[in-house]
Amino acid sequence: MTIPVMYTYAHKSHGSSVLRGRSGYNLEPESGSLKAVLATRYACNVGKRVLAYPINKINGFTQEFGMRVLFLCLLFVACANAGLFDSKFSEKIKNLLGKIKNALDSKALLAIREKLHRLKDKIAAKLTLSPERKAELAEKLKNLIRRKRDHIQPKGDNVEEINHKVGMDKLLFQSDIVLTSEQADEYAEDIEADYENRPKRQAYRDRRYPLTLWANGVNYFFHPNASAKVKSVFKKGAQAWMKDTCIEFRETSTERDSIRVFMADGCWSFVGRLGGIQNLSLGDGCESVGTAAHEIGHALGFFHTQSRHDRDEYILLNTRSIEPDWLDQFAKQSVLMNDNYGITYDYGSIMHYGALSATVNGEPTMIPRDRTYIETLGSHIISFYELLMLNKHYGCMARCKEATSAKCKMGGFPHPRNCSKCICPSGYGGDFCDQRPEGCGAVLTATTTYKTLRDKLGNARAGQVAREDFMFCNYWIEALEGSRIEIKFVGFSGGVAIDGCTYAGVEIKTHPDQKMTGYRVCSPDDAGLTLISSSNRVPIITYNRIYETEAILEYRIVPGSQPRPTPYPQSTRPPRPSTSSSCRDSAQCSTLVKYKDFCNSESFTPATKKILCPVSCHLC
Repeated sequence: MTIPVMYTYAHKSHGSSVLRGRSGYNLEPESGSLKAVLATRYACNVGKRVLAYPINKINGFTQEFGMRVLFLCLLFVACANAGLFDSKFSEKIKNLLGKIKNALDSKALLAIREKLHRLKDKIAAKLTLSPERKAELAEKLKNLIRRKRDHIQPKGDNVEEINHKVGMDKLLFQSDIVLTSEQADEYAEDIEADYENRPKRQAYRDRRYPLTLWANGVNYFFHPNASAKVKSVFKKGAQAWMKDTCIEFRETSTERDSIRVFMADGCWSFVGRLGGIQNLSLGDGCESVGTAAHEIGHALGFFHTQSRHDRDEYILLNTRSIEPDWLDQFAKQSVLMNDNYGITYDYGSIMHYGALSATVNGEPTMIPRDRTYIETLGSHIISFYELLMLNKHYGCMARCKEATSAKCKMGGFPHPRNCSKCICPSGYGGDFCDQRPEGCGAVLTATTTYKTLRDKLGNARAGQVAREDFMFCNYWIEALEGSRIEIKFVGFSGGVAIDGCTYAGVEIKTHPDQKMTGYRVCSPDDAGLTLISSSNRVPIITYNRIYETEAILEYRIVPGSQPRPTPYPQSTRPPRPSTSSSCRDSAQCSTLVKYKDFCNSESFTPATKKILCPVSCHLC
């Protein structure tokens, strides 16, 4: 239902003139003639609601100001038509729009909400599960461990929760992204065009690329309302990205292109460099290094991991558990606009939301195909693959010549700031990624009988206030060459079972790809979980930033005849047709082959090539 709104603005004459809009919008003063008073209030009548704004200076009132107030009214109309005023958030939304009018491009907010609202049915249709995927989802849900979920911070324990409590998730894209009008147009165009007949647009490489890069470094400054805590966590979040890339961060208020860090409602950012001053908010509840690093990740050019074009190869979307108003936010990017530099999906990405994001019934909305990763979703720690992707995106890799650079082990790569050393996957350290990281932990030897690893970390007397920095301990459990190791999770302290294990947890790396984030667990309900390694070494990482937590694990050598696990259990997926009659190129294949050497490109995984162009790429 469209809600009519009326507007007028004052002329120099005693009366007022009504402007006719397409929907009959009207803005009118609440009391008498504007000339008769020194201060009055303008009211935007939305249905039966009157949304009033003070005007304190009549002599400065111009048509331009009137149109600014008019635009706020139109923004209210969009919210009303989207149903935002029919919820418990109505008062919050009203207040938020008043607060953010000077901080955000309201036109971009209005554009994306209107566009997604119009496309909601089409997006929902694309997210509909096939019978095979429904059956797989039912099986996953049936076998999921039912964990008690803890709540630590009253304002919310992650970005989605924090923004939901203040109502910002109703206004922003995927809860915390502020899209520009051009980005909104591209996103809507991609959905409407159904990914056909257009040249490839890459993730992080829109029509303005490379202008969206911070090629000369990231400049930032703090608004006067930024607290000491916000300043501290932002600097640490920036350092987390800077130390393992070639990207510089500089605090300065004199550069034209800068990020203004301030405290508004919620946690949010723009994506990439816009040019000029752009805002990044770390409001109440957002003052953690992980949250700051997530929002900085957006400013550097990252969208959310769960919107990757290949998401469905790794994630089952539980649409029945998603809040209805959030369903369109789970639309994924297409192959034509999403380039991940040939890097696989990482469940431990700091840009990934948690499994319970936007849940309406307490069930997970996103379930990993390898369900042991369910607690890993929603991390507060930057993953190795994200560092690799950002280094590729910003051209940092070109700084190190292969012939003269470090020869890195375990999939590490030369550090662009010092090519004689390596950037290493989690659990590995030293100059060449062939050593256990320095500090807390030990190298432990497995035998054929169970041994116990008991690890305590944190400060029991610190209370409920989380520390800014994680404590880490790194263990290596090793066995004789050719052996494999069984790890049994015995127990973990209660009170920190949060999506992403963002306060404390254990990371266990048993899969073949040691570059990937390991399985993270942080709930006592995980007791009994058993994992078998793919090699004779298992890195185990414990970490903590609140309370004191204790992890207890058992380990032993497993006879070599036991089958090896795979990081993504293929056997649980519906088998793909293999007959020649079922092997057909998709509709977008011709476009991909025409505009990009798709079959030979390293930017796409073999699985993606087989899905899109099996005939052209000779993969039948």
